[in-house]
Amino acid sequence: MANLFETPSPDQWRALAQKALKDRPLESLVHLDADQLVVRPLYAEATTVEPIFAPRPSDAEGRAWDLRTLVEGDAPGAVNAAVLTDLTGGAASVIMKGAILNDSEPLARALDGVALELAAVGLDAGLDGPDAANALAVVGKGSPRAKLMFHLDPLSAFAAAGASPRPIEAHLELAANTAARHAGAYPDASLFMAGGRVVHETGGSIAQELAFVLANAVALARSATDAGMTAEAALRATVMGVSVDAEYFDGLAKVRALRMLWKTLTGAFGFDAPATIEARSSRRMLSRLDPWPNLLRLTAAGFAGAVGGADAVVIDAFSRAAGRPDAFARRQARNTQLVLMEEANLGRVDDPASGSWYLDARTRDLAEAAWAEFQIIQAEGGLVEALKGGLIQPRVARARALREQALTNGSAQIVGVTKYVDPEPRPVPVADEPITSAHGGGDTCEPLTPIRFAAVFETRDTGETQ
Repeated sequence: MANLFETPSPDQWRALAQKALKDRPLESLVHLDADQLVVRPLYAEATTVEPIFAPRPSDAEGRAWDLRTLVEGDAPGAVNAAVLTDLTGGAASVIMKGAILNDSEPLARALDGVALELAAVGLDAGLDGPDAANALAVVGKGSPRAKLMFHLDPLSAFAAAGASPRPIEAHLELAANTAARHAGAYPDASLFMAGGRVVHETGGSIAQELAFVLANAVALARSATDAGMTAEAALRATVMGVSVDAEYFDGLAKVRALRMLWKTLTGAFGFDAPATIEARSSRRMLSRLDPWPNLLRLTAAGFAGAVGGADAVVIDAFSRAAGRPDAFARRQARNTQLVLMEEANLGRVDDPASGSWYLDARTRDLAEAAWAEFQIIQAEGGLVEALKGGLIQPRVARARALREQALTNGSAQIVGVTKYVDPEPRPVPVADEPITSAHGGGDTCEPLTPIRFAAVFETRDTGETQ
């Protein structure tokens, strides 16, 4: 009698797979992704060079990762209520966005009752980041123990808006000078956000997103050195921001690859620093017409960030595509992470993907493709010149077109949108419309405009204008 616990050999796996395929060749399942990387149906020990181990180095107050929320709003009282609800409901930190960042007085009211030495508070202020950072520094009252996250990221904002009030180099300089000024008073603050989410949300590939992160970090570090900081101090105070979506294997491999890439990048600057990664759930994967399946997509995204080893994970509300979420949707977002963390215990093992032939190979392939794309951007003159010259945007558009084609021809699906569609979807309440802002007058570039892949199918079904 065969041993039920014996691991099948590669030949036995192949035989089982071919039986399931009804004798179709196994090679029929091989496909290329948006980066033109080969994805195989089966991986063997010889597929990858060696196992990869890329665990998160941080421990967020005894938790495996930092459960972070995004609070958007213009009214200090409403924002304060949302922040306190999140922090008492399980969040460890918050990111703030909206008109409350315009001045220290409304921001102080929005943070009333928040102990900044215990709960980290960050900013998502785009090109207005330096003003928001100054306001947050005032609210911090110079406490060296305040956990402030200034998250200055002018290049992502410039890429998304396609314009800036001043030359973008001036915005970089202002961000660097602001960071240098506050670094002494707040030694534990994170100063910069080297974001790449703008590429993902525009439909870009994983390698393109990771390359944007690296090029962004280099641009920020160089501006910081001009402002009197060392490159090491600047990069140690930089958080990298990526998106994770329902394709959780790719999402966790992306986070692991970024940790490897950061080691290579900081090594090129002559030092070794641990990576700090914030993973936010993707908005391009969300459905507006039938938002309830978004709960599944967001859970998968949270799984990817947690298992991939992100230091902080931000899960959006399932109703986000319809507008700014209400209290119920925000609670669902928090509870999703709490279940993953405290009931599924996803953080109990360091880098659980390590040793998987598929995930180690996928991680390495993505890292190598991203590094090659990063070198192209640097050869084009760096991220600023590549954006202003319209060099990155066509490459992102080609990756987006591949995904749109797959959805159109049925080789890829969106549950609830292109497959298993509910004929009578239930709407969800939202607080109001999302915050939008525009800049213009200084520099321009072809914008990397966020999309939702479901939008075109929802328009076909309803006749609505998205």
